Amino acid sequence: MQINGGVRFCEPGMRASIRAMHVQSEILGMINENVAGFDKVGFQRREPIVSSMTEYIGVHGLSATVDDQVGRIMNSRNPLDITMANKGYFQIQTPQGVQLTRDGRFKLDKNGNLLNLEDNPVLSDAGMPIKLPVVPDNPTQVVVNTKGKISVFDKNTNQLLTAGNLGIVDANGMAVLNPDVKQGYNEYSNVSIQNEFMAVKPVVRNFEANRQIFLIESTNLQKVISQLGSVS
Repeated sequence: MQINGGVRFCEPGMRASIRAMHVQSEILGMINENVAGFDKVGFQRREPIVSSMTEYIGVHGLSATVDDQVGRIMNSRNPLDITMANKGYFQIQTPQGVQLTRDGRFKLDKNGNLLNLEDNPVLSDAGMPIKLPVVPDNPTQVVVNTKGKISVFDKNTNQLLTAGNLGIVDANGMAVLNPDVKQGYNEYSNVSIQNEFMAVKPVVRNFEANRQIFLIESTNLQKVISQLGSVS
């Protein structure tokens, strides 16, 4: 008895070219999102990952990874704008659960709760919302050190009171020991416009190549159908 095994794959060119154009369109969409996020605070670019089987399974073989490199840090002169010179994320309590973000544009409500721009509480390293022991008259009375410790000046006692430590973690939820926190700064995206434009060129070339294949296959198919019609 003889057993023959193997994998054979044969597919029409039109279907393969359509699938390839779909993949290239998705990659172009990621690049467009990166360019659109260039001036956004806390935005991190997405890098498309194409698996070895993408040519057979299409967009199901396409994924993305987040570039966690630190972006452009700029002075905002707002004491409640906080960023990190090292990798890490702030923890925000939202109705959907705890979310991680690099956007450190915070504010205080009338009760001294530290919130993000969407009014969601900022969490401490203990996993609890941060609330100042006294409500400052001016945001400049809030002090944040490089470790993320938040203090507020109490004008009644002329002392700094500790409010807690920012809960700064990595992408896996582990505490970052040296976040190098900077008060009064914003971190803009880590997107390089030049690199994104350079990444577009090979994607567009591949799309146009598959488009030409599709047009050739479509023309040939039309000829075949026309000849079959004339014969019948």
